[in-house]
Amino acid sequence: MILIVTPNPAVDVTYRVARQHVGTTQRVLDLARRPGGKGLNVGRVLDAVGIPSRAVLPLGAAPGRWIADGLDALGLTHVDIAVTGETRTTVTVVDDVEHPTMFGEPGPEVTTDEWVAVTDVIGQQLDGDVEFLVVSGSLPHRADPGVVADWVAAARMRGVPSLVDCPGGALLAAADAGATICKPNRDELLEATGADDERSGALQLLDRGAGAVVVSRGAAGLAAHTRTGVTEVRAVPGVSGNPTGAGDAATAGLLAALLRGSSDGPTSPTTTAPSTPGVDHAALRSAAAFGAAAVLRPVAGEVDVDAVRRFLADDDGARSGTRPSDPTWSHA
Repeated sequence: MILIVTPNPAVDVTYRVARQHVGTTQRVLDLARRPGGKGLNVGRVLDAVGIPSRAVLPLGAAPGRWIADGLDALGLTHVDIAVTGETRTTVTVVDDVEHPTMFGEPGPEVTTDEWVAVTDVIGQQLDGDVEFLVVSGSLPHRADPGVVADWVAAARMRGVPSLVDCPGGALLAAADAGATICKPNRDELLEATGADDERSGALQLLDRGAGAVVVSRGAAGLAAHTRTGVTEVRAVPGVSGNPTGAGDAATAGLLAALLRGSSDGPTSPTTTAPSTPGVDHAALRSAAAFGAAAVLRPVAGEVDVDAVRRFLADDDGARSGTRPSDPTWSHA
């Protein structure tokens, strides 16, 4: 079972319009409203491929209750911590031409006592049958990034590997606490570290204590950085649609490969120490396939499962332009 913490869940609203225009009234052609937040997107994708997960969520007011009811309807396991603030809403506007536009509220102000309650619940859950801890998404308004370090440290203490996909100070705090995998996108990596290039930023996180750094590059694919080198995989070519949530699906694909073991490298982290993640070429291929399959779906948190299988079976296409996974290879 994978334990997934979503620090800042949301009522995720997606509007589809004919064409986005600023400063005009636009007719919404389709509307989707789902329980959202990056961690919940990851959990829904894992559920689609038969991998169980449990969500840990700070939820507040009517929107929080709506998310809890929605997860029950989806059959997803979750543990909720009540907070006094109101859970946020995000709105994504998509069409068939422009890149989606997303409006994300900052989220509620969670009190210190409420964060302590979240941390206590995570510790209790980690004492069970947890194979991986995932922390995914932004922190709410004015939250101390140190809470992420506490969660990673709790996992390390129990020998549970961790993957953290958070921006800003939370990403740095996760690395400082020894996260098994830090998984930012390239912009988040450069912004958090202040580095001028991807490799320098990744090395900063590795020097802080991260076991590996997996960087999402959008249409340019993914890269896994260790101290000794970089493994790269290009994105699946010729895929178009809604990229919202593709990074979360890629996280799910990476986890799926690590948990099930890969064919051309180290096996699942469940058989290795948290500090040796074994993110190999096959794991990155899985992440790329899941990310591309998410682009084919209209809303975040879904993948076209048949497309995942097709992309993974298309070995030549998936490996096109990929750098060797030789650990001695270094990327400037």
